[in-house]
Amino acid sequence: MTVTADGILRAPKVLLHDHLDGGLRPRTIVELAADHGYRNLPTSDTDELGAWFRQAADSGSLERYLETFVHTVGVMQSKDALARVAAECALDLARDGVVYAEVRFAPELHVEHGLTLHEVVESVLGGFEAGSAQAAGEGHPIRVGTLLTAMRHAARSLEIAELAVDYRDAGVAGFDIAGAEAGFPPTRHLDAFQYLQRENAHFTIHAGEAFGLPSIWEALQWCGADRLGHGVRIVDDITVPPSGPPVLGRLAAYVRDKRVPLEMCPSSNVQTGAARSIAEHPIAMLHDLRFRITVNTDNRLMSGTSLSREFALLCEAFDYGYEDFQWFTLNAMKSAFLPFDQRLALIDGVIKPGYAALRA
Repeated sequence: MTVTADGILRAPKVLLHDHLDGGLRPRTIVELAADHGYRNLPTSDTDELGAWFRQAADSGSLERYLETFVHTVGVMQSKDALARVAAECALDLARDGVVYAEVRFAPELHVEHGLTLHEVVESVLGGFEAGSAQAAGEGHPIRVGTLLTAMRHAARSLEIAELAVDYRDAGVAGFDIAGAEAGFPPTRHLDAFQYLQRENAHFTIHAGEAFGLPSIWEALQWCGADRLGHGVRIVDDITVPPSGPPVLGRLAAYVRDKRVPLEMCPSSNVQTGAARSIAEHPIAMLHDLRFRITVNTDNRLMSGTSLSREFALLCEAFDYGYEDFQWFTLNAMKSAFLPFDQRLALIDGVIKPGYAALRA
């Protein structure tokens, strides 16, 4: 059946890879900068600022892409700023039809003005709670879990992992490491991952975005990641012959056989050079080979995107329909860092009925 923009918006969606400091509203950045004396913005015009972020992120370089976060992090250095950004994030996602989201942020980046790590986490959790309550009042219920991220070039990963365990019953769903991959392999943080495993805690690892198969292999076989952030470079281990089906290498076969979730972010992957275009994104081949693919936004501000827009882009490029979107969504819900019974309740009570209504 014909896919419409309204149908995509109404479709219940699940988001596993979204950065809090990559999803601010441009107006919020301008207002927080004025309130807190941040004077380094390239412009105070909200339309121009939004365009600047997207253009700066369109470099094809992960390192250049990451530089844009200087400004968003710069205005997120107080309790009220963190709470506001988190509340608006929950509200924006809910209005986009997202029913469950895991939003990640790095507490260590928000202590420049004297906040403690605990104050940072509690401010964000409070913001998510407030935003979710407002969204429910508008008729868009959403549940938001938080992933605490450690920066892979720093040395605070064990401390952040311990923080994630401290707050896992208060809204923190898991742990992550992020930042430039080249030169900073995940095994530098092995003590953090081993601690999380001993504590029966969940974690994902950014791997296979700007760096290739060794990053994915280390994340899985040395660190024990539950999911892979991006993981797009797994295609480097898949051979496509002139005729006949693709041939999976040992690592690619392992990822597929073990149902390792891949947190793919099509627009962001194009911006950082992990894919040449949406139409050439390996998500199509991985979808056909039945890897456990999930579709995500990564950084909504930098990519000028939403999860509905990502679905629309895939629809345009690969003629995907509601059945495909439901498959991506079920993959994400099955892979969420949420207790099994709660995942099942969302699948049976929200996701499947929502897509059935679209096909009726």
